[in-house]
Amino acid sequence: MLRRLYDWTLAKASHPHAEWWLALFAFLEASVFPVPPHPLLGLMCLAEPKKALRFAAIATIASVAGGLLGYEVGHLLFNSVGQKLIDLLGLSKSFPEAVCLLRGQAGFLIIVAKGATPIPYKLITITAGFIGMPLGMFLAASLISRSISFMIVGVLFRLFGAPIKAFIDKYLLWVVVGFVVAVVGGVLAVTMLGHGGKKASNCAPATATAQA
Repeated sequence: MLRRLYDWTLAKASHPHAEWWLALFAFLEASVFPVPPHPLLGLMCLAEPKKALRFAAIATIASVAGGLLGYEVGHLLFNSVGQKLIDLLGLSKSFPEAVCLLRGQAGFLIIVAKGATPIPYKLITITAGFIGMPLGMFLAASLISRSISFMIVGVLFRLFGAPIKAFIDKYLLWVVVGFVVAVVGGVLAVTMLGHGGKKASNCAPATATAQA
């Protein structure tokens, strides 16, 4: 069953409209969608390794564009939309800590470093808008962060596409198990961020009012 699903998904990943779906997923995930586009990106790169860098660039650009939407939601519509999104996505406990981190002097570097962590990008985008981070700084940091997150996948598949595919074909079950572990790790990272101790509680009042 798992093997049939894998083969079917690979076929869909090479579909002519797959790039549009990837762009849409990457755009929405940056602000409102809970599922990351990395699995689709990985499968598309697996299906067509020679286009891996192109796929990664599409995901990067679309994600940064979606991040701009998240920024505007946090900056202009936090009371009416942003807070509801934070609650709906299960990020309400992580939000005060994110506010503290991005308001600090290392806010730019934190966004950049996010590209190598499982912390949801949407939490970063909405928070950056909420605190009024300079837009140019936010876009520059997001471009670097998203490039780290997606281009690493593109480069790896472009250079080692055939061996990676052979490995997955042979050890599909273990790859799926590894992916599940990574997802659980991301959830735990967000949970730990939301329970960051005194620092998070000290920032809680910052979320009481949104910027006009």
